[in-house]
Amino acid sequence: MRFKFAFALAACAGLVAGCSSDDGSTASPSSSPSPASSSDAATGSSASTAEAAAPACGQEAVDSLPLRRKLAQLLDVGVTGTADALRVVQNEQVGGIFVGSWTDDSMLANREVQQVAAASDLPLTVSIDEEGGRVSRVEDLLGADPSARETAQTMTEEQTYQMALERGRGLKDLGITVNFAPDVDVSSQPDDSVIGDRSYSDDPEVVTRYAAAYARGMRDAGVTPVFKHFPGHGSGSGDSHTGAVTTPPLDQLQTKDLVPYRTLIPAGGAVMLGHLDVPGLTQPGIPASISPEAVELLRSGGYGGEPFTGPIYTDDLSGMKAITDRYDIPQAVETALAAGVDVALWLTAEDVPRVLDHLESAVASGSLPQERVDEAVVAVARAKGVVTC
Repeated sequence: MRFKFAFALAACAGLVAGCSSDDGSTASPSSSPSPASSSDAATGSSASTAEAAAPACGQEAVDSLPLRRKLAQLLDVGVTGTADALRVVQNEQVGGIFVGSWTDDSMLANREVQQVAAASDLPLTVSIDEEGGRVSRVEDLLGADPSARETAQTMTEEQTYQMALERGRGLKDLGITVNFAPDVDVSSQPDDSVIGDRSYSDDPEVVTRYAAAYARGMRDAGVTPVFKHFPGHGSGSGDSHTGAVTTPPLDQLQTKDLVPYRTLIPAGGAVMLGHLDVPGLTQPGIPASISPEAVELLRSGGYGGEPFTGPIYTDDLSGMKAITDRYDIPQAVETALAAGVDVALWLTAEDVPRVLDHLESAVASGSLPQERVDEAVVAVARAKGVVTC
């Protein structure tokens, strides 16, 4: 495709021109240069000018995309089946599609995801919720896996790794590239509660060990794991599907809920923000999933670990009342992206055109800064391997 080829060329140019030296430094001309020959001076001047003009890593790749295509790359949307997926990818070139419980199984069973991916000018993210237990979308195709809690109670870490590796290979074969798992919430809730048996344990060290084994299996199978629900849903006041959820204060999360992230994040993967009101962190009415303070906590390392540089996802913005009671989908997507999130997730492809219309207007008005959009596009392109610096 001509567009794909143009983007690839721009990406290569960006990689050559936009990456800094290994130590992150860039040379600058001395304020008192030593005498040099005219040819040396000309060469040095030319090099300095080129260096000063060098774009940021990936910027040339970003600049090759029209604004609407940039914005579309920041969307991950649920689809009902192959026809729905093909339509939204061909018409709007969204960055990702999400396979949900309502998605026609034939898209996976008949290996039709490859057909959808071929319609995309850029690598297409194909995401799924496949935790095991009661949160499984491929049980009928790949068999059942135990819940996180059962896994930690009955299996070793090595067995957990092998299980995740096998499931990851099965997902990869079906065309899945991103799995919204493992759930790293620390919880003692009853098994059938909103988190419940989706949590490995109420001990953050147990959660860390088993989630690390599961994530490693996914990565080794070629599927990106996504750690959720940052900064911690395990002790939340309720179910964000049915209304607002408040967690314990941030200082309490630091001693329990945030502990697993300190080990898991450096190993590689993405992070999903939960629809959680966090005293001491989020502003009233702005849950963590769309909160600049929550993003900053993650990006800065304020959670007690390394600064996170990978992609950040929202939880579903269309089917959970913790969001929908406060925002419609276009407003929620804009707020999330402006807050620093890289990918907005929701469940219906039919809303994509009006969301993109809204986001284009938001960029034009300045409420969604162009620089923030470009930053997110580079993060997404890097996660897809399009930009490697």
